[in-house]
Amino acid sequence: MSRIVLNPGQMKLAQLEEIYHSTGPVYLSDSAQPAISKAAEKIERAVNSGEAIYGVNTGFGKLASVKIPGHDTAKLQRNLVLSHASGVGEKTETRIVRLMMVLKLLSLGRGASGVRLQIVEIIQAMLENGVTPVVPAQGSVGASGDLAPLAHMAAVFIGEGEAEINGTIMPAIEALNSAGIKPVELAAKEGLALINGTQFSCAYALAGLFHAWSSAQNCTVTASLATDAIMGSTAPLQPEIHALRGHRGQIEVAAGMRSLMAGSQIRESHREGDARVQDPYCIRCQPQVTGACVDLLRQAGRTLEIEANAVTDNPLVLTDADMIVSGGNFHAEPVAFAADQIALAIAEIGAISQRRIALMVDPNLSFDLPPFLSRNPGLNSGFMIAEVTTAALMSENKHLANPCSTDSTPTSANQEDHVSMAAHGARRLVRMNENLSNILAVELLCSVQGMEFRVPLKTSPSLTSVMGLVRESVPVLNDDRYMAPDLAKAAALIKSGDIITSCGKSPLDELGDF
Repeated sequence: MSRIVLNPGQMKLAQLEEIYHSTGPVYLSDSAQPAISKAAEKIERAVNSGEAIYGVNTGFGKLASVKIPGHDTAKLQRNLVLSHASGVGEKTETRIVRLMMVLKLLSLGRGASGVRLQIVEIIQAMLENGVTPVVPAQGSVGASGDLAPLAHMAAVFIGEGEAEINGTIMPAIEALNSAGIKPVELAAKEGLALINGTQFSCAYALAGLFHAWSSAQNCTVTASLATDAIMGSTAPLQPEIHALRGHRGQIEVAAGMRSLMAGSQIRESHREGDARVQDPYCIRCQPQVTGACVDLLRQAGRTLEIEANAVTDNPLVLTDADMIVSGGNFHAEPVAFAADQIALAIAEIGAISQRRIALMVDPNLSFDLPPFLSRNPGLNSGFMIAEVTTAALMSENKHLANPCSTDSTPTSANQEDHVSMAAHGARRLVRMNENLSNILAVELLCSVQGMEFRVPLKTSPSLTSVMGLVRESVPVLNDDRYMAPDLAKAAALIKSGDIITSCGKSPLDELGDF
């Protein structure tokens, strides 16, 4: 399995997505070691000097004024990790925890955290050997960093808590022993460096972004299918329209749809003599709506790329200035805003897709398609309730898209009196993306079914390939049958990326192409 090398401060979204989907070893570049060691030496000198430095030889939060004797600094760090491992709720998905560990490596690798190389080495060893901390999903308010979830991660480094290895959850010390990894004893500042930061929120937000981007690409395909299924016009895709407005995402989506629909017999069949003057907005304004979502996702992506490369613990060791200084980089407001942006995009992609589904099943609007796309309507209900399901999912996503970043509550005896709520702002994206995949799956099935009513006319070569892929998994709906497995298979095609691949070319440019 290939080894991924991290260059702190220089990682791109495409590399982070590769890591998210990978289970292999991840290592910091050797070039990061001198800066890491230099910062650790600065911490050691500070401890020996007896100078009071927050988090090094003092208490934490409201207890920052309590000075800790030198002989207790190691115990202070251990106690910090154990006391802060107070998360609750379901287990965070393994690949998100792995991404969180990688983000922590990137932060420590900048050489401003004051940890020894032993901390880097145990994270790398766990990633290579598949030892993943069990991290409860709830407990962070997004400042002072993601304290509780990161503490659950750090607890495994010292042999406490639980870890997963080869799909089995066990006490952390057993997991470490089985992989031949020795737990570390934390030195001054190290516990604080590990639990302070935005890596939990950022990992969830990045995962949400990657899946939302895939959905935006899938939506460009399903919208093209739906447009042909209802014999919609491609005139609104004319490039000059979108150039006159100038938004990049809109221009991209229109170009992607033109490419996907090129060569469609269905489209050519109604260029003349069509009594309809304009299509509904869900057809006509697809580039404007999904294009705006594409732009929003790229904005969020740029924020998260910066955050992934950032140092977000506290205090920071500024070796060039010979200072150890407290700041507020742990506040996850940028991540919270990015998560809210992603949520809005997910909700709107689903909203316009759902309207196209409603259009296709309505005989008053679908241009001669049968009611609910059934071959024998009345005796059969066809896609009647599949459309209702998408309405439920669309509405749920609208509620979930309400901003989290505008919420705050004081914590830690009012020392931490404004927080970002980035953690659950990012966590909700998992559920929203799942909902969106199911909406797009129904649009996919309805579009393909609708297209088959247009035979002997054919759609474009690209969309014909998509139809063939769908029919390999889900047969045509002639008579009503148990529908849930069909929806699940179509959703699997959406989530796998196979729909996009079958087109021969991605309908959008790269996410990280800012």
